[in-house]
Formats: sequence, C-alpha cells, structure tokens
Amino acid sequence: MIHSLSLTLTPEQAYDDVLFREQALRSLHLPLDSPSVVRKRRQSVDARGRQVRVHVDADVFVGITPPPLLSYQKPQTDVSHAPQAIVVGAGPAGLFAALRLIELGIKPIVLERGSDVRTRRRDLAAINKDHVVNPESNYCFGEGGAGTYSDGKLYTRSTKRGDVRRILEIFVAHGATDEILVDAHPHIGTNKLPNVVADLRESILQAGGEVRFDTKVVDLLLENNELKGVVLANGDELPGIGVILATGHSARDIFYLLQERNVRIEAKPFAMGVRIEHQQSLIDQFQYHLPNRPDVTRGDYLPAASYSLVTQTRFNGVERGVFSFCMCPGGFIVPAATAPGELVVNGMSPSRRDSKFANSGLVVAITDQDLKPYADEGALAGLALQQDLERWACRIGSEADAQRSQTAPAQRIADFVDGRVSGSLLPTSYQPGLVSVDMTDVLPDHIAQPLRQGLRDFGRKMNGYLSNDGQIIGVESRTSSPVRIPRDRDTCEHVEVRRLFPCGEGAGYAGGIVSAAMDGERCAEQLAQLYKRGFS
Repeated sequence: MIHSLSLTLTPEQAYDDVLFREQALRSLHLPLDSPSVVRKRRQSVDARGRQVRVHVDADVFVGITPPPLLSYQKPQTDVSHAPQAIVVGAGPAGLFAALRLIELGIKPIVLERGSDVRTRRRDLAAINKDHVVNPESNYCFGEGGAGTYSDGKLYTRSTKRGDVRRILEIFVAHGATDEILVDAHPHIGTNKLPNVVADLRESILQAGGEVRFDTKVVDLLLENNELKGVVLANGDELPGIGVILATGHSARDIFYLLQERNVRIEAKPFAMGVRIEHQQSLIDQFQYHLPNRPDVTRGDYLPAASYSLVTQTRFNGVERGVFSFCMCPGGFIVPAATAPGELVVNGMSPSRRDSKFANSGLVVAITDQDLKPYADEGALAGLALQQDLERWACRIGSEADAQRSQTAPAQRIADFVDGRVSGSLLPTSYQPGLVSVDMTDVLPDHIAQPLRQGLRDFGRKMNGYLSNDGQIIGVESRTSSPVRIPRDRDTCEHVEVRRLFPCGEGAGYAGGIVSAAMDGERCAEQLAQLYKRGFS
C-alpha cells in the first residue's frame, strides 16, 4: 500500500532522517518498526512566520517495494558510425543536446574552446592569484560552461519548456546527490559539479560520441543559406548534418562572426549592475527572524538563508526594474572576465554553502535609451555597452595596483546610497582583492541612480539590508546574453539559415543550468526530426 502525505515540521524533524521517518509513520498511526519505506517527494523551507517550518510531501510504501528512484538510464546505444551533428559548446545546453542526440541515433561531436574541468582549475587559480585571464579557459569558458564553477543552482521557472524531472535525474545518474530531486531550490555546488560534468562527458564518449577541448570555431561552412559545418581555428573543416550552437552568453566572437557572415541576430533585453555581499549570519538573521546576537545562529539543520528582491524605479522619465539575481548563500564572489583588460564579477556556492559570506547580483534593466550611444553597433549595441563598462571597471580597479588587473572597485552600501567614499572596506570572499572607490565613478547614471533607489526600497523590505555592514562590488555585467539568435518557434532552426540550431543562454532561449539543458534537448530533438525528413 502507498500512503501520500504532507507534513509541516521543524527543521530538525525534516532534515534528520531518523526523526523524519518517525514523524511520517506516526502521522499514519503506523508502528515505528513497520516494514515500510519513506520517500520524500518535495521539500521547502517556510520562513514567513516567526517560527521557521519545513513543508514536506512524501510517500510511504507499506509492505511493497517502492519503484526505482530514477527512470532515466544512461545511453546504451553505439553511435560511432551514425550520421554526425556538430554541437558547439560544452555547457549544459551542449552536453544535454549531445546526450539526447545519442538517444536519437545521431553521433554528436562536441566542440569546446576551453579546457576540461580538471585543467580549468589551473586557469581559475591564475585569475584569482596572478590576475591572468586566459581568454579561452576561465570561469565562463571550458567544460561544463559558466555553471560548473559558478554555483550550480538548478531552480527554474521554465517548467513548461521541458521535463525538469528528467534533467535532474540525468544529473543524479551522473553523480549528483538525489536531494536535488526533492529540494524546492535544488543546488549541486561548485565543488561537486566538476565530477558530474566529467561523468556526463564519459557517457557521451562511451556511446561513441566525441568531445574535443581547446577547439575553437572560427567560421561557418555556409552555402545558399544552409549550414554544412564549421571551420576550426587550426583550419580544419568539420561537416555535420546540423549545428547546435550552444556557446553561452559570453562568446562575443561568435556574435561578431554571425554578424560578419550576415546571419540574422537581434538585440534582446538584459540587465547589469553589481554584486552585493553581506555576512551570511546577517542574511540568516533577516530571513529566519533571529535575534541580533553573535551566540544565536540558524542551527545545524536550516540551510543558509537566501533572498529574492525586486522593485520598480524611475530615472530620467524611464521605468526600469532593479532586482537581485543569482543569489549565492554561503558563497563566494569570483572574477569572471573572459579577456584581459576586462573586469567582471559573478557568484558561486559550494554544496554545503558554508562560507561565512552571502552574495547576490543586484542589477538594473537596460533600456533602449541606454543603448542610443551604441546605435551604430546594431544588434550588438548591448554587447558594446557591456564591454565599455567592464573595461572601465578594470581600469579603475587597476589604478590601485597596475599589476593586479582583477582588483575590483567596491563601496559600502550605505556609503554608496548616501554619496560617501568608504574609508575602509569589509572582509570579502573575492580573492583578487578590492579597492574603495565612489561607485558612481564606475557605473553610468542609468545604473547607479536606479540602484540607489532600489537599495532604499530593499532596506525597507528587509530591515538591516541597507547598511554599511554590506558592500557592493563591481561590475556584474553578464546576467544574460544581450543578443538573441532568432529561430523558428516550432523547429528551433534559425529563421533564415537551414540546419543551424541556436541554443541555450547565448542564443537567448535559456536562463540557467536546467533551462539550458532542456533547451539543448529540444534542439537535439528538432534537429533529428528535420534530418529524418531530409531538411525539406
């Protein structure tokens, strides 16, 4: 017999496996030694009241064997001699597209400009310690894409774009903890994701697919508006039945290549701003209603608290949103530039979320009015604005030490809002270091002034958020792609170029690991269908 139940528990009852089993059986009036299996389906923290509670949905299997936890099985097909499709980019969109192609009987050749996850670690250490940016292998480029070393959050609102459960099961089958199947806001963690990504690669290789690292695409084999393959940096031409372009939101050279080859691209909305950092203990106090005392903590069972903030502001007669983005509880701020002479910050969290710092992007929507100075760039106007801001931030940060190009400009929060340069900065998780500046010298008015308005509003919503116990660090400019590569709504094929399948965040059709993975699967399915029809 199967009993489905919903419980509201204390954090200890919910997160201690023994106590949770006892609560579940008692709720059904079953003896604690009954032959039963208790399996959680969904779990979420409710911190709205003064006492934090955890809502858990579960199934109790009494006297029967529960079904397997995973319905997904790794591919057993051999596609070594099957027709080959090109997948450009080994982020979540590219990797999941490759796995789906294998299931559909097509051999994927995955091309990644950066290094494998193990080699990438050396390049990340060089950015953090020596301020050396490798333009081909960094926090954005390399196996697994930007998500591998910048958090691994799996929450998505894009539940209608694909099978979220399937994506999570594939991660579990490749080494992620099965807790991600239950948590309302699942998260793998930057310390665990590299091994998961490496196992995804092994599944592709074992099925007869190919994954090539340090392999950069520099041109397209275009003939009569049909894409026959790609050209690599070493001059090799690589043909394929179709090309899934999953290069991520930071592969600017790909956008320039598409523009040069007259492949239609479009500007799309995006946002830019800063990272904001507090002590995690402060965020715990705000969110879990804890007394402001050093001896009071969230305890052993509650996860590090997070937040989501949004407001509307008005500047120069234009309405624009200000919102938190990619909140990293118990995390770190990292340097995410993809070229020398640029400065970009991003956030990440390990699986335990046990850093003493909490950070989040705090960004402002960019409007058409902001892009007018870049009108000559056409669809790449937003990209040009990004580059200018990143180069300016790098220049200001480097003024502190010409040899330390990734030193980030920063200012305490209340000082920024009140227009004072901070006399000192707080300890930070950002390894390359900070320099105290007036952030209005870094940010254009159309970002700085809405940020000030937004922070005042957030300070009212979360008492204590707006104070000098936190600081803003700039700049956070890679929230999403400023470019969309338009495609047919049904077939995912480019609107003008046959056999080109723009995919994932870089194409403007995803906004995180899970949505990118689902989009990769969808593009693979559409490519396979069109191939079987002869691309007619």
